[in-house]
Amino acid sequence: MAQWVGRVQELRRFPVKSILGESLPSVTLDERGLAGDRRWAIRNAAGKFGSGKTTRRFQYMRGLFALRARYEGSVPVITMPNGMAYRGDDPAVHEALSRWLGFSVTVVPEAGISHFDEGPVSVLTSASVGRVSEHFGAAIDPRRFRANILIETDATGYVEDQWLGRTLALGPDVRLALMAPLNRCVMVNNAQDDFSYDAGILRTVAQHHGATLGVWGQVTVPGDVSVGDHIMLL
Repeated sequence: MAQWVGRVQELRRFPVKSILGESLPSVTLDERGLAGDRRWAIRNAAGKFGSGKTTRRFQYMRGLFALRARYEGSVPVITMPNGMAYRGDDPAVHEALSRWLGFSVTVVPEAGISHFDEGPVSVLTSASVGRVSEHFGAAIDPRRFRANILIETDATGYVEDQWLGRTLALGPDVRLALMAPLNRCVMVNNAQDDFSYDAGILRTVAQHHGATLGVWGQVTVPGDVSVGDHIMLL
């Protein structure tokens, strides 16, 4: 039996992996996730992609959160800290990014292997943000957690944990199967926009919720979702 659980509070898409993205009034979801989400990445000379952490495929690059991307059609436009903006298909973007980061990089589209760290669609509720804020002792801006879909709900606690293994109906069309918790890394501490670096964010999430917050899902029925759409738990 379907249960109303909240509404879509915010939709966020990140055209380029590990830099700031854009807030959208509506977006199309397909099997890959939000259309265009993390479709591009910044790649160094060794072939690793820019990230907030270093792994086999990813390379920590200091200064990524000073950059922002939005789409013009299917091409990202990257805005530099000085306000200059470059299209992803303009060769000048590579030089600008290399200057900013201090080593040679290019911005490239996804090819073969997904740029996602875990799953294609990240989901977070206002309830979880509220609970971790209580543990932290101050309100935490949900933008720190870079969720694709922020859900406003009347529930309390880490409610999305209880939804794992079930499906969300987002608006009239989209169905999203919730697969696993989202592991959190040092990126949640980063300064961005109008808030500063704070090492206590990840420490609080680790101490009180096993370093996970939110869940990721797989689109089973594609379609469009808009801010304000009702969300049902199936």
